[in-house]
Amino acid sequence: MQDFLKTAVAAACAAGKIIRDRFGDGKSLDVRHKGRIDLVTEVDLACETELRARILGDWPEHAILGEEGGRQGDSQAPLWIVDPLDGTRSFAHGYPFVCVSVALEIEGQVVVGVVYDPLRDELFHAVRGGGAFLNGVAIGASSTETLDQALLVTGFPYHLAEFDSTALFGLFRDYVVKSGGIRRDGSAAIDFCYIACGRLDGYWEFFLHPWDAAAGALIAQEAGAVVTNLAGDPYDIRVAEVLACNRHIQAAMVETAAPYLAEMRKLF
Repeated sequence: MQDFLKTAVAAACAAGKIIRDRFGDGKSLDVRHKGRIDLVTEVDLACETELRARILGDWPEHAILGEEGGRQGDSQAPLWIVDPLDGTRSFAHGYPFVCVSVALEIEGQVVVGVVYDPLRDELFHAVRGGGAFLNGVAIGASSTETLDQALLVTGFPYHLAEFDSTALFGLFRDYVVKSGGIRRDGSAAIDFCYIACGRLDGYWEFFLHPWDAAAGALIAQEAGAVVTNLAGDPYDIRVAEVLACNRHIQAAMVETAAPYLAEMRKLF
């Protein structure tokens, strides 16, 4: 596992350097739309190329699933799941909330996760069963005891205008009213990591992809956070519904979500 972790860290840092070198260079970026508001830039593509080259250079028999390039490799091989630039719209606008996410899944279980924020030089990592770390120092989830004192975070899907969002915003409204505050910064991987290190107390989101969540969810779990779906059941990175929070507020977050889940799940 330490060899896998070494590869993940090296690959994430190499891609992070590309992001750092190009950050704030919005006027010269080659940007195209994958959807109405979903972007991809030349930097996303360069970072994924770097990730694939470094990972397959170390582990040529492994497979890779990336946000931009899809899946490559044998379906039975260990699978690297990468997001080369989580927070592309933020990056394109010069908003400093972006990262690289690298995870390794073996036989259906994520065993290594690395998230690197190159603008703050913060490297989060975890190996299953070994705890979670920020720049080599052990981290843990927050101890906030009640939802009304908790700082929450969420994200919204790119295709928001294409479905009835009544239930989604009903839940958002209830969390706003019942919590101590809400943030929305546009990077699922960093949201998971901020749960892991106690900067945030609770995170929920719908419509995530495996590359959004694989590394961050493991890091949050290894830091002692509870990572489930919004009913409190086991989390699956291939199902588009997640709740990550400290153990004290989980019951209140699940209870708040309950009236909205049936309608939201019709959309998956």
